[in-house]
Formats: sequence, C-alpha cells, structure tokens
Amino acid sequence: MAPTLVERIGVEPTRAAVIADCVSLIDNQVKSKGGVGGLAIRASYATIKAIKRGFVPDVVNSLLDEWLGKLQPHYDKWEANKAGSFPEFVIARSDDVAEDLLSVTDKRAETTKHTTAKKGYLKMRGGAKRNVIEAIPELSKLIEKYLASPVVAPAATPPAT
Repeated sequence: MAPTLVERIGVEPTRAAVIADCVSLIDNQVKSKGGVGGLAIRASYATIKAIKRGFVPDVVNSLLDEWLGKLQPHYDKWEANKAGSFPEFVIARSDDVAEDLLSVTDKRAETTKHTTAKKGYLKMRGGAKRNVIEAIPELSKLIEKYLASPVVAPAATPPAT
C-alpha cells in the first residue's frame, strides 16, 4: 500500500520544512488581504502572533496531520486517475477542499483554551472559506513540491552500548 500524505510529508525531516512553508503561506495570505475585512484579519493575526511568538507554527504543527488526513481522499482520487496535476485537481474542487480543511480548525476552535485565538477565529470564520479557497492554489503547489521530493528515511538511531 502506498504511503499516506502524513507518512510522506508529515514526518521528519520533511515535516519541519512543510510547517515553515505553511507558516510562510499563511503570512503571505494575511498580508495580501485588502480593505476593511483585510485590516481586521491582519490586526487579529498580528495580535495572536504578538501574544504568543511561536503560536502559528505550533498550531500548524498540531493540525498538520489532520489537514493532511482531510486532503488524503482528494489525493487518492487524483492518484487513481492522474488527470492533470494535483494542484489542478484540488483547485477544481476548492469548495469541498476548503470545507474539509476548515472542519479541522472548527473542531479545534471548539476545544482550544486560547481564548484570544478562539475569539479571533470565530470573528473571522464567516469569511474563512473564501480565504482558504484563495490559498488552495499555493497550498496544493506546496504539497506537490514535497511529494516530488525523494522520500528521506529518518536517520537510524545508533544501538545502545
């Protein structure tokens, strides 16, 4: 059986690079938001980042496996036919993909103890689907980039002496 997305790009040493690229993608998406809504998004994001310095990478790390799990069925469907590239496949289904990804963050928001983050998320949730859909082209290219990289086996642990 072929390795899952989690097994391919959600493990070290690749995982750290995937997380860094996801954080960069999120930062760029937030920066690109214009208008009054964009101002609110940028302000909420800046507040969250100021309160806890490593918050965004920590959240990406904690949600990565679940997000990859939600992308797995889409990847499997694409893999079965390989009609076009994975980004083309996912972009064509961006509405469903966005809902799947947001189901993870919705679930987390229900249980988080970070009240400021929860308030910010709930405040922005109405427009979140549009924002996720806008990010799907870059997200799918990011995933494709790591899937194209050779799978690197973790370093063996030396035997105890």
